[in-house]
Amino acid sequence: MDFFLISLGILLALFGIVGAIIPGLPGPPISFISLILMNLTDNITYSESFFFTFGFLALAITLLDYYVPIYGTKKFGGSRAGVVGSTVGLIAAVFILPFAGIIIGPFGLLGIILGPFAGAWIGETMAGTRGDLALKAAFGSFIGFLAGTLVKLVYSMAIMIIIVIDIIKLLFS
Repeated sequence: MDFFLISLGILLALFGIVGAIIPGLPGPPISFISLILMNLTDNITYSESFFFTFGFLALAITLLDYYVPIYGTKKFGGSRAGVVGSTVGLIAAVFILPFAGIIIGPFGLLGIILGPFAGAWIGETMAGTRGDLALKAAFGSFIGFLAGTLVKLVYSMAIMIIIVIDIIKLLFS
């Protein structure tokens, strides 16, 4: 049973890292669930304060992730159209372009970076925003997206590191 829980915990931690990058997948909560699974094993135990801290962080990061791109766009003079365009651009870069055989950069990473920016710019332009202001708003949306993604990625990677360290301790104890 421990092998199954540890294997599932590792898979969810990896999926949490992917979810930290791809919108629509709740990376931090998935990573947190991997910690719960690891704690259900006979040999790995985390304290209540550990769970409270990481659970609170998962919730806070997930909620802030919805706000940060909006804040970035608004801070740089953008509108809701820029935020929506940024999300559509990212989804296009991650899901639609690869299925069409278009992969921008190694593993599509350049598309993940350029997609939100291009989408925000297109959204602002379609909403009637002037070229220079649309570009500025797109940059704000892009900065907000990067900030949110970075925080989610750091959280999910930290959990993966904790799990790897615990597995190494388990193997060599």
